[in-house]
This record gives sequence, C-alpha cells and structure tokens, in this order.
Amino acid sequence: MDAWEERYQRGETGWDRGGVSPALLHWLESGELQPCRLLVPGCGRGYEIVELAKRGFAVTAIDIAPSAVAFLQQRLDEADLTATVICADLFTYQPEQLFDAVYEQTCLCAIQPAARVAYEQRLYSWLREGGMLFALFMQTGVSGGPPFHCDVTHMQALFHAKRWQWPPCEAMTVPHHGGKFELGHKIVKRCTDRP
Repeated sequence: MDAWEERYQRGETGWDRGGVSPALLHWLESGELQPCRLLVPGCGRGYEIVELAKRGFAVTAIDIAPSAVAFLQQRLDEADLTATVICADLFTYQPEQLFDAVYEQTCLCAIQPAARVAYEQRLYSWLREGGMLFALFMQTGVSGGPPFHCDVTHMQALFHAKRWQWPPCEAMTVPHHGGKFELGHKIVKRCTDRP
C-alpha cells in the first residue's frame, strides 16, 4: 500500500485542516483568483475543490491516495457539484489541455526535496503562458519531514525569475497546525523562457 494511503488509513493526516484554507478564501474574495481552468495537485480530501466547484471553476483535483480521492468524490456527489477527480502519480500525469491556474497547497512540502526540481518542471508544463501559480510554502523551521520546510530563498531559486514572475508584495502568512505556518505567493508563468 502506498505510504500516503497508509497515512490516511491510520488517521495520520496532520496537514488536513478539516476545511478550506483561509489563503484560498482570501484569493477568491479579493478577486485575484476568478473562475478558470484550475488544477489542485495533491488535493487530499479536497475541501478546496468543493469550494472552487461551488464558485464555478473548471477544477481538476489529483491525489495518489485512493481513500482521499474517494472522500472528495463523495462530497462532490452529495453537494451535486462537478469536478474532475483523478487518482494518479503527479510525476506521470499529463493533462490534455493546459490550465489557467494551479493551487499548490500541501503538495510541494510533502514530496522529498530531491524531487522538487522535477515537480517545478511539471507545474511549469501544466500551466499556459501567463498562467498563475497560487502557492503556499510551508514553514516548519526544522529539518526533515514531511512536511518539509520550504525556505523562501530556496523557493525563489526553484521557481526562478527566468521562468516565473514573483509578486512585488509581501507574502500572505497563514497559520497552520503545531506552530507551523505557510507563506502565500501568487507567481505567474512567464510568457517565454528568457536566456
């Protein structure tokens, strides 16, 4: 059984807020994120997917854990909402059509740091030119994980300015369980790779 599925089976889901992230609600209510074709990688139980579907997004949600995907699909069915829900490995997933936006909440901090470059390449390939990455970078202040610490300097190197446009404003700070917090940034895929 996959390690993430085992965690769900044992109830070891400390990343699960039990509801929609305040960061997503902020981006929605501020108008920065409006209905579009949107991908949520590592969606977990998908509280955000339900909220996005309610607001008219064409949302695709992916997770590797079958029980998380089943939980999400049941919630969508109960609410009579539609989203594309996929149980798959993110590193092999390829959409038929590019997305306007990606909401990255707890996926980056869950994968091994050695896989981050490959994940950034996937994110870049999934977005259309000018597409937006709404990213929450987990701040744990400790080594090891998951969740793994996402140092902002390392994130700026990973999502390099040649490929991504970072915002001029300060990050949004979002409290999380156990004294952790996330830093929220809206990053835009540049229209062309610059030398």
